[in-house]
Amino acid sequence: MTTTLIRNAQILQHDQLQVTDVRIQDGRIQTIGPDLAVQSGSATQVIDAHRHFLSPGLVDVHVHLRDPGLTAKETIETGTLAAAHGGFTTIGAMPNVDPVPDTPAKVTAMMTRNQEKAHVHVAQYASITTGRAGNQLVDFAGVKAAGAFAVSNDGSGVQTAETMYRAMCGAAKAGLPLAAHVEDDSLTHHGVMNAGPVAKRLGLPGIPNVAESAQLARDLMLAEASGVHYHVCHVSTAQSVRVIREAKRAGIHVTCEVSPHHLLLTDADITEDNPMLKMNPPLRSPADRAALLAGLLDGTIDMIATDHAPHTAAQKQGSMTTAAFGITGLETAFATLYTHLVKPRLLTLGQLVNLMSTRPARLFGLNAGELKVGAPADLALFDLNRAYTIDTQKMCSKGRNSPFIGWHVVGATLLTLVAGKVAYRKEN
Repeated sequence: MTTTLIRNAQILQHDQLQVTDVRIQDGRIQTIGPDLAVQSGSATQVIDAHRHFLSPGLVDVHVHLRDPGLTAKETIETGTLAAAHGGFTTIGAMPNVDPVPDTPAKVTAMMTRNQEKAHVHVAQYASITTGRAGNQLVDFAGVKAAGAFAVSNDGSGVQTAETMYRAMCGAAKAGLPLAAHVEDDSLTHHGVMNAGPVAKRLGLPGIPNVAESAQLARDLMLAEASGVHYHVCHVSTAQSVRVIREAKRAGIHVTCEVSPHHLLLTDADITEDNPMLKMNPPLRSPADRAALLAGLLDGTIDMIATDHAPHTAAQKQGSMTTAAFGITGLETAFATLYTHLVKPRLLTLGQLVNLMSTRPARLFGLNAGELKVGAPADLALFDLNRAYTIDTQKMCSKGRNSPFIGWHVVGATLLTLVAGKVAYRKEN
């Protein structure tokens, strides 16, 4: 029997921070209360939290681990260590790897690989279509039985309505959420940033808002007809927020996520041709950012997900016209959002934890996101007063492609526990 006692931690109770102790036994939370005694047992340890904030481990349903097939960018080991460094204890791994997990056997292989190599819990996506391309749908019941928690073709929008409708019907029958990258390829015009005055000034091709919102509107009608749990990845436009809000009012089973970079940056921050600010969907206008924040506050947007997308240094050099889309996010999400949304009182700490942990876990049926007796001891300890500068040399991810490098933030991860075991501990 292994017992761990966390002493002098601040936890949120009724949206107020209260000092308490937490006893963990055999990977689960056994007791929460003041002045708990240490129980005898093998490998008993005491962790003094020094009144820092103890949170349920963060949950990110949108992560690219690049493994297998693209391991120059990231591996399961480095990506999940980066997750632990950021306070995440459960992540959803997207299927754009090689080979694509598009059969029950390939999903089983991915699940085994994740279990052997990961530092945190990894929930695995299967793809929607074979190879994430064409019209051939996966065996939805089969991939679910193999362990997939949802399906997605993330990185590519499903271009034909007929394919998407059949996919939604199949996913609904199997009881699988379908997470969609909404992008109409015929409307993107090979753009590399948001269409608008900034793109014109820089002489860069732009991606209009309608490339996202038009396909989203189509999918919402298909979701209503099929009854699927339809999840919208990385919402970025005011129009998308509006149609999702209306769809929820109509009773359509839709959830959605927003990425930290779309909450914190806009195309106005792109002052030159800078590949570190190239992502898909692109940074939108200040008006879009305001709509995203409003959607977060009124419940239209259900959760925050990083869309952690590591690349090699070579792939993020040169011009936005040739560099890869995507930025990393696991190691910067909590601190940047705490600094720029909670500290200015745009969100409460409780709201941030709900958006980054409790709600994504609940909406995707993951056994995570709660700090209560009987729950898994998946926990993160943050120093909400520690100021630091985001530095590539301190990152665990292979990918250093982040626009937040050099930002001054508060909210350092001190310790991450997964099933009661240390997955990350800050050394200094």
